[in-house]
Amino acid sequence: MDEHDERGTTMTGVDPGRLDDQQLMKELETIHRTRHDTLLYGSDDALRAHNGRMAQLEGEFLLRNPRRLVAAGRTREGARERRER
Repeated sequence: MDEHDERGTTMTGVDPGRLDDQQLMKELETIHRTRHDTLLYGSDDALRAHNGRMAQLEGEFLLRNPRRLVAAGRTREGARERRER
């Protein structure tokens, strides 16, 4: 088996740790764009694979960006403020 043959493994795609930042963002954008259709129309295996890949990509993003910008409106406190208005 050559180094690129990943048959027998559950991961699909390149190991997120091997992607540069631009490639990682492109992969994240793609997987988020296809999420709705996979949830609605994908087989159980497709949804399971999608969930696994999304977790890998998002996990890598969070590892690289532990201090990412968090919008105030995306917190519990921010959501409460929106409801009180």
